[in-house]
Amino acid sequence: MNITLRVWRQKNADEKGKMVTYGLEDVSADMSFLEMLDVLNEQLTLSGDQPIAFDHDCREGICGSCGVVINGVAHGPEVATACQLHMRSFEDGAVIDVEPWRAGAFPVIKDLVVDRTAFDRIIQAGGYISAPTGSAPEANNLPVRKEDADHAFESAACIGCGACVAACPNGSAMLFTAAKITHLGLLPQGQPERESRVIGMIEQHDHEGFGGCTNIGECTAACPKGIPLDTISRLNRDLLGALASGKA
Repeated sequence: MNITLRVWRQKNADEKGKMVTYGLEDVSADMSFLEMLDVLNEQLTLSGDQPIAFDHDCREGICGSCGVVINGVAHGPEVATACQLHMRSFEDGAVIDVEPWRAGAFPVIKDLVVDRTAFDRIIQAGGYISAPTGSAPEANNLPVRKEDADHAFESAACIGCGACVAACPNGSAMLFTAAKITHLGLLPQGQPERESRVIGMIEQHDHEGFGGCTNIGECTAACPKGIPLDTISRLNRDLLGALASGKA
């Protein structure tokens, strides 16, 4: 395959960025998108240019590190992380735009790398339990309804990549926040902090500058782990319950 890449280049957070065009020949259809960027970076390095900075780690769709907007879509045309996207998803001769996550709460650090530490601070505001669990308990010691266990597991699948924020027209992180609140709030160990958790994490979400949720649903459509939209409904129920109990 021969492709043309238009990549966002930005030296640092203080300088203006711009789209720069690169051509790549003989790209294997079996390459992942990140492997293709590796090939481009090797060419740039050999020619004396600065390689493109982008986040990556496990490259197995687990860590949530990789995150780019490809042709205007978070993670690209497949419902997967960018590291699991393969070049066979594009046609020979394709022109591909590659940009960083676009959100006020995710400032660009360099090129395609953005600062996602706002997610860490949301977790610090309540994404934990205080129960002294010690070593791993026997699985059947604490009875949990299967429906609750399934929904908790579904929410715990969130890898915190930020695609939901990049896809949302409001720049909201409500799907991420809801997933982190829900997977603890449905389990017995998470009950002592259930009300303070939702209050604290929502307050931090808003403090970080993320937008409000208007149930557009783009977050769910872009989520590589398929976190459903009704996870946000669960968050809202917990929030209303906490407010009604006077925990705010």
